[in-house]
Amino acid sequence: MEGGKTARIVLDRDFKIGDIDPRIYGGFLEHMGRAIYTGIYEPGHPTADEQGFRQDVLDLVRELGVPIVRYPGGNFVSGYNWEDGVGPKDQRPRRLDLAWRSLETNEVGTNEFADWTLKANSQMMLAVNLGTRGIDAARNLVEYCNHPGGSYWSDKRREHGYPDPHNVRVWCLGNEMDGHWQIGFKTAVEYGRLAAQAGMAMKLVDPSIELVACGSSSISMPTFGEWEATVLDLAYHHVDYISLHTYYGKGDLDTPSYLARSLGMDEFIEAVVSICDYVRSKKKLRKRIHLSFDEWNVWYHSREEDRRIMEQHAWQVAPPLAEERYTLEDALLAGCMLISLLKHADRVKIACVAQLVNVIAPIMTVPGGPAWKQTIYYPFMHASRYGRGTALLMQVDSPQYADPQYDAVPYLEAVATYDEEHEEVSIFAVNRSQEDPLYLEGDLRCFTGYGVQEHLVLSHADPHATNSAEQPHNVRPGRVEGSQVREGRLEAELPPLSWNVIRLSSRRSS
Repeated sequence: MEGGKTARIVLDRDFKIGDIDPRIYGGFLEHMGRAIYTGIYEPGHPTADEQGFRQDVLDLVRELGVPIVRYPGGNFVSGYNWEDGVGPKDQRPRRLDLAWRSLETNEVGTNEFADWTLKANSQMMLAVNLGTRGIDAARNLVEYCNHPGGSYWSDKRREHGYPDPHNVRVWCLGNEMDGHWQIGFKTAVEYGRLAAQAGMAMKLVDPSIELVACGSSSISMPTFGEWEATVLDLAYHHVDYISLHTYYGKGDLDTPSYLARSLGMDEFIEAVVSICDYVRSKKKLRKRIHLSFDEWNVWYHSREEDRRIMEQHAWQVAPPLAEERYTLEDALLAGCMLISLLKHADRVKIACVAQLVNVIAPIMTVPGGPAWKQTIYYPFMHASRYGRGTALLMQVDSPQYADPQYDAVPYLEAVATYDEEHEEVSIFAVNRSQEDPLYLEGDLRCFTGYGVQEHLVLSHADPHATNSAEQPHNVRPGRVEGSQVREGRLEAELPPLSWNVIRLSSRRSS
């Protein structure tokens, strides 16, 4: 068509990637910067409840629809004594947090976080310290959280005012233990043996829990691949998931190359899946290891400022670290990353956007003031709300552009989900083109009787536009008209540099 490009898709309800685990829309909160203090927790704030939790933030988290939240780290956990954060608050010690050169007051700990997740309509995903600590502290924390009573640590929980167990199902065996920046970092053999031993002890306390082993901190680590193979070789019988972490920055990249970076996420996932299956075949086992992509986001705007703060203003309580101000471009890349997760829904069963509040986050706050949504909030909210059911194996024919790293990059990045119960189909799509709209033609013949319910678009004339406390709605989604299904064929127009959600529903369910 004149003035634009055309992409074509084919959808069939029988061509499936896999069922979508709702935990793919998880979040992450670490004792880092202002994520906890003046993030989710600020006694004295006008919206604070009796426990000091900000209700304005809770409202935004509930709207985001986060079913599980990883806590308390992150790098923080590798130097954390969990016992410091339980019991009477006036008896809790103030500690130096070596990971972020901050002062930790321990006002918020395991039980407070359990209360917060209930208020957020979510569940806890706890990490144990395998940096400075090990098997004993890990199994004691499982006992404290999950055992009903009648034992030392479970009775301590009851003394602390929590008669019922927290029943934490998912546990991370440390964090980024391959990284030289990590307190107590280890070789793959050292970590694999410790993860197996700690995991065995934790599951002896509660056999129902699921365990996440540390994978490589990124695909660029020199030990990537060998690390996963060695760790799984040693710990396969005791773990259920292996983790992946990735953050993308722009650096000197232009917009097309920046938006192509999500293709690296696809490569990362597929590489780790192949390693998991290699170890499974080698060991001749039926059990399949799934993936927990429990840190992902865009992170580059604040890094220089973060280094300055940690060097010049060490040992503050809740210093303003990693407070990214996300642009429309960043939101589009985050949307592409969400699409990548959905395209691998058969193996990625848990994922956590890092983080939820203030620290590389979709939600920002002002101490004593308002909370607002960053640009990346909207693609996540849309995917969490509408990307349920089954991920469909969609056939895509898109025009492409050249890229020095990924060769040919499709202008259209897209995935579709099918909610059979509610007879709804959602198409999530990013148009990477800076200048031209993308005309989308879809073959939907197997979805007889389906029509367009709405077409949501996130775009802006300025790709570097942001939201702020003063202008919280500068970049926000809106509905567009004109998208339709005629005789089993979808017709839609995706604006330049846009995130799109095309929702289809059966006339029977409308």
